[in-house]
Amino acid sequence: MICIIRHGRTEMNDRHVLQGRSDCPMNAKGIAQAGAAARALARMGVVFGRVFSSPLARAVQTAAIVAPGVAAVLDDRLIEMEYGPWEGMDLRAPAPELAAFFSDFVHNPAPKGMESLASVTARTGAFLEEIRPLDGNILISTHAIAMKGILECLTPGSNGSFWPKHIGNCAVYAAENGQGGFGVPREIYRSGE
Repeated sequence: MICIIRHGRTEMNDRHVLQGRSDCPMNAKGIAQAGAAARALARMGVVFGRVFSSPLARAVQTAAIVAPGVAAVLDDRLIEMEYGPWEGMDLRAPAPELAAFFSDFVHNPAPKGMESLASVTARTGAFLEEIRPLDGNILISTHAIAMKGILECLTPGSNGSFWPKHIGNCAVYAAENGQGGFGVPREIYRSGE
């Protein structure tokens, strides 16, 4: 089984700021969320043999809490979307271009200077193809938009249905893996932010 988790909360999440590739650690609430996710997965009997993580601190910390003792392989393809000049913007008062994009990801392209959703899907899809032959329980620790890219790749015919979906901090989706393929993902844990 592969389990994809979004990192725990950070101060930038609490301030409703677009953090993207800013390397912010988790705050106390994020650490508690990751601990709760770890306990929930342990109750389900999930033990991880491999861990992959975005190189950003909040994802690495989440992986270490959820799969203690398993060294995470850092992979740049799991990093958050590149927001370019929009990085750090207050999401409570976004620029019109950003508001339009976030209101309809499927039909409104990313504003100039921001990574496209096609790019996010391509890099996360390439990552999935590389790990496809692996078996056993695998944890993937990443970010909201990168996670949506992974879920899009894993769900045939999704047609962008994951882009507008809210994925909370430390939400976990799982998909079966084996025989060189992946199953359709389903949410198995929600932190209840």
